[in-house]
Amino acid sequence: MTVVIPRVGIGYDVHRFGEKRKLVLGGVRIRHPRGLIGHSDADVLLHALCDALLGAASLGDIGEHFPNTSPAYRNISSLVLLRRVGRILRKNGFQIVHLDSTLLLQEPKILRYVPRMRRNVALALHVKSHQVSVKATTNEELGFIGRGEGCAALAIATLVKVGTI
Repeated sequence: MTVVIPRVGIGYDVHRFGEKRKLVLGGVRIRHPRGLIGHSDADVLLHALCDALLGAASLGDIGEHFPNTSPAYRNISSLVLLRRVGRILRKNGFQIVHLDSTLLLQEPKILRYVPRMRRNVALALHVKSHQVSVKATTNEELGFIGRGEGCAALAIATLVKVGTI
């Protein structure tokens, strides 16, 4: 008997702002005086999505697949990592149903960049843009995010796997 097995995963990532770095969110270069510090391009949105996808498939996490101790991933575009996660999912028989994500940052405002972020994610994962949700909120000036010291992202992935029982 063939069954469709739904799977859900949660992802989270956070990076601090620093000088002499480009700000990249959702694979989009955003004009801002500071960028996020990390081994790769520090794209918190894509990192959270990678973890949500891998978690839903029970295939580890981004650090396991792309360790920040490896020179191969130094300054790499997180779109490359997301594409690789998509291939891993397809190889293991998973299909993406929907992705929902939220950026938490005090500034800059990202509303005008959201359509490009959604398109980047959809293209990287071979899904439709309507399967990808990207939102943002401030932290109401509370905590390290509210003080503009960093940025975080949350993501939820819904997958299905067709199997037999």
